[in-house]
Amino acid sequence: MQIVRTLVWIVITAILVAFMAMNWDRAPVNFWPLEDSYLRFEWPVGIIALFFFLLGLVPMWLLHRAGRWRQNRRISALENSIRVAASAVPLSSPSTPESDTETETAKPEDTTS
Repeated sequence: MQIVRTLVWIVITAILVAFMAMNWDRAPVNFWPLEDSYLRFEWPVGIIALFFFLLGLVPMWLLHRAGRWRQNRRISALENSIRVAASAVPLSSPSTPESDTETETAKPEDTTS
């Protein structure tokens, strides 16, 4: 499984490097309006695309990690409650069928017929 994971990361890296190499032309990026013009940088298109991809990916990844963390906490809490319930000693012993039959035989019978 580790080999497959490594191969996937190598393929992703190769695709990313190829994308960056094909889009190395510079493009102007206006960041903030100033009094006379914009705060402007010229960056390669590949860097801009990668930056905005990561800008969208990181919040969703953090949301996913928070959900998994919350789910793991709930699972741990439920497992702990099961352990506590399994190890708890019952307070009273259940009635046995023998004691039920003894009480039935001790009842007076109806002899008014």
